[in-house]
Amino acid sequence: MAKQIKVALDISPLKDGNANRGMGYYVRNLLTAMQSQISSNPNFKNFKISEVRNWKLEIGNFDLLHIPYFNPFSPSYPIHLQIPTVITVPDLIPIAYKKHYTVGIKGTLNWWRQKLFLKNIPYIITIAHSQKYIIHKITGYPLDRIYVTWLAAASHFKPETSKIKLNQIKKKYNLPDKFVLYVGDINWNKNIPRLVSSCLDLKYPLVIVGSSATRKNITDHPWNQDLLWVQSHSNQITLTGFVPDEDIPVIYSLATIYCQPSYSEGFGLPLVEAMKTGCPVSYSQEPTCQEIMDYHGDFFDPNSTAGLKDSLKRLWSDPELRKKLAIEGLKHSQIFDWKLTAIQTLTLYSQIYHENH
Repeated sequence: MAKQIKVALDISPLKDGNANRGMGYYVRNLLTAMQSQISSNPNFKNFKISEVRNWKLEIGNFDLLHIPYFNPFSPSYPIHLQIPTVITVPDLIPIAYKKHYTVGIKGTLNWWRQKLFLKNIPYIITIAHSQKYIIHKITGYPLDRIYVTWLAAASHFKPETSKIKLNQIKKKYNLPDKFVLYVGDINWNKNIPRLVSSCLDLKYPLVIVGSSATRKNITDHPWNQDLLWVQSHSNQITLTGFVPDEDIPVIYSLATIYCQPSYSEGFGLPLVEAMKTGCPVSYSQEPTCQEIMDYHGDFFDPNSTAGLKDSLKRLWSDPELRKKLAIEGLKHSQIFDWKLTAIQTLTLYSQIYHENH
């Protein structure tokens, strides 16, 4: 009988401010998909995954530790760990674009410490191939030890066909008949002021979904400038604030266009969500968005307002093009699957375990 492989998965993102953000979403869906594989896939029946919050406790009882989050400015891990460890580094956008994400001396010192910590980790998981090469370039971490596992949309993302449900959600959020949609945070890398300006110039209603846009008492910090700018235009666009998970696929289904104008993305999950719901996508020609979309949408240069507006105009005015891209995107979205992500992650666990035993 094969020896049981005991894995400690740090679920801290489910218990702090990340619970409803990207890292919480990643941990929740990955854990569920891996437990499903362990119970149903003979290749992984000898795994046992335990949820831990303080991995310093009883760490000797495990064969492997997975820390599924990484903050470049928070010294939250010891330089030397007691057992083989894999860490998920979704992206290093604040390091790659330091001019737009100032952190001061303390933040810089913490980043140096975190970079030193990474050098002692046997493997890194990241969420896009483009990020793999950026992480390598910034940290010098070996490419052959950076493992890529894409994210996926949750299972309830699908085209909404019920007219009753569509009308209900349209009324609930006071949505226009036709609109451009953006879902997510408002940080510099998202390039949202350019999207807002473009939609206002074109007189296309813009709907922004997410709690970030309606946060109160925003400090006048360099990282918050785009958010403050968007909030100053809140009377000209629709800001829904927080939207429950079950309503978001319906909003995608109602949207005329989903637009992701980012300068840089770690993964760009809303792109997959939009495709899964049959919403045509206009997306930025930055490496990760291109990797995820693979030409199953209309693309533009994120530094060109004219290019963004042209893309929106093409889709807004051409229902046949929207239909074509919706069908293509729906088909393409099937390659993003939490089952596959779970299999890839468990396979890496197995590789690390056998390298150390």
